[in-house]
Amino acid sequence: MNYFTALPKSILGAVAAAALFASGASAKDITLRGASMFDEEHAYTKTLQQFAELVSASYDGVEFDLRLNGELGDESDFVTFLQQGVAIDYAVMAPSNMATFAPSIPLMDMPFLFRDLEHWDTALASGVMAPLEAELLEKANIRVIGYAGGGVRNLASADPIKNIDELTGHKMRVMGAPIQAQIFSAIKAAPSAIAYNEVYNAIQTGVIAGFENEAASIQNLKFYEVSPHITLTRHAITVRPIVMADKTFQKLPADLQAVILQAGKDAGAYGRDLESTQDGEKLQAMVDAGQVFVSEFEDRDQLLELVVPVQDAYAAELGATELLEAIRAQ
Repeated sequence: MNYFTALPKSILGAVAAAALFASGASAKDITLRGASMFDEEHAYTKTLQQFAELVSASYDGVEFDLRLNGELGDESDFVTFLQQGVAIDYAVMAPSNMATFAPSIPLMDMPFLFRDLEHWDTALASGVMAPLEAELLEKANIRVIGYAGGGVRNLASADPIKNIDELTGHKMRVMGAPIQAQIFSAIKAAPSAIAYNEVYNAIQTGVIAGFENEAASIQNLKFYEVSPHITLTRHAITVRPIVMADKTFQKLPADLQAVILQAGKDAGAYGRDLESTQDGEKLQAMVDAGQVFVSEFEDRDQLLELVVPVQDAYAAELGATELLEAIRAQ
């Protein structure tokens, strides 16, 4: 069976439309296709909408077709399509979901990498991630054009987890990159990689007892229904690159390429401000609605001590020790 005949009609249409680029299309007949896992209220969707608006304000004749609510699949599908240059031209992606093609890229959102929001924002604006961007471009044909994110990730679980003893052996979902499992194993949990769209049912059926995420996603996908206990580990501040298929990018006129790079940078700054601002608001909204119960993690300093050797070993394995040190030094 031909691969493309098995795709949903919505994706088939996007693939077919990609043929517009085959002969070096002009801006008059370019449609750029975006994808979001979430609805129009989510910060990632708003960031992609801002990107489209910024491009349109500076360049005439480009159309944008943004598909929401996982219509074109989950992020594992997104990265495949972006790498192949079909169906999806731009998206916001979790670095760990691009690890299949670029093994070093998960360093961007390694747990406990950033001290606080100020450190996170400074690092993303500094250009320090350039070596990881280069690897993603070389190995995956995916170009980083900006950085969104800003949600603080915590534990969400069916039962309360307040300390290292209660965390020990906790069956939880983590993203697929090996460093995620290594970090959470180091802090005594029992992590496993489960597809994002299976998390709700996995908790409901007892396959896992929880996961880790930021407030916006917990609220948006109603994870609080099965994991109402939020433990403030503050183990990560999300780094969510705005990415574009390089096969698409290379076929665009040079002046449009320049507009896209600037719009990606500016949309990323917009997205970082939006999500970091909304994060606490969304968490408080769930608390006020009685949907979640929040507690601090006792002895968080102990977690920080446990993960440093794992971070150092991971960076050394990737030949990225200098990069890790540069991020820490920001």
